[in-house]
Amino acid sequence: MVTEEKTDTATARGVRIDVDGNIGYIRLNKPKLNLYDRQFIAELNEAIDEVRFNSDIKVVIMVSELEKVFSAGADIHMLKASQPDFKSSFCLGAQETLSKMERTPKLFLAVLHGHTVGGGLEIALATDIRFASDNPGMQIGLPEVKLGVLPGTGGTQRLSRLIGKSRALDLMITGRLLSPQEALDYGIVNYLYPAEELLSRVEEYAHNLLAGATRAIGLIKQAVVQGTEVHLDAGFFMERELQNRLFITEDAQEGLASFIEKRQPEFKGR
Repeated sequence: MVTEEKTDTATARGVRIDVDGNIGYIRLNKPKLNLYDRQFIAELNEAIDEVRFNSDIKVVIMVSELEKVFSAGADIHMLKASQPDFKSSFCLGAQETLSKMERTPKLFLAVLHGHTVGGGLEIALATDIRFASDNPGMQIGLPEVKLGVLPGTGGTQRLSRLIGKSRALDLMITGRLLSPQEALDYGIVNYLYPAEELLSRVEEYAHNLLAGATRAIGLIKQAVVQGTEVHLDAGFFMERELQNRLFITEDAQEGLASFIEKRQPEFKGR
């Protein structure tokens, strides 16, 4: 199990997780820019596994502990010094880790209080809901083309599916960086708040989810993420099967009963 520790070893981790009630906090802290390498991705993968297997965790908040940056992406010095086979395996491993997060039937909320560029945005795109600071000096985008490469840990695929092929292509081939307001207008982030309110707003959103039918929320995510990647009939089949799993839960029984009895439901996530 991955937990927050007070030892020097834990402090050296670039990614760690701690739990507060039913909220899991994935904390990114690899000075100076949360640049990720093989160890960082392995630690992120470990944190996602903890979320999957820890039944207490219902919602996840991903947040950087660095003052001015969420993440600036992959460690360029590491990539420059690596052999082609290593680079290929590194991209594959990062893709698999981010896909694991995307396919975990629990909600991941990203707190983007600082620069979110390159692979940092690719991490954020694999979360479910993105909240950003309204700091106009903050930059969001995929500038990999300026290094002569492409966004290689899911960016070409997730951004295109999120905002449409033409707009995503324009951003990636120019490497243009967006302000938080532009990212909101594009639909890359979902909410924009003043910096001093950002984390509390995300926590408020998380607590509102926890008051609801968290099993249904998780399976809605699964239906949307995986169902939209298959043929429509297969998506319908997945929707029906997930619905059948929910019909037998305590929350569904409570939801139906409370509607008939004209009262507020009391969901328990079971």
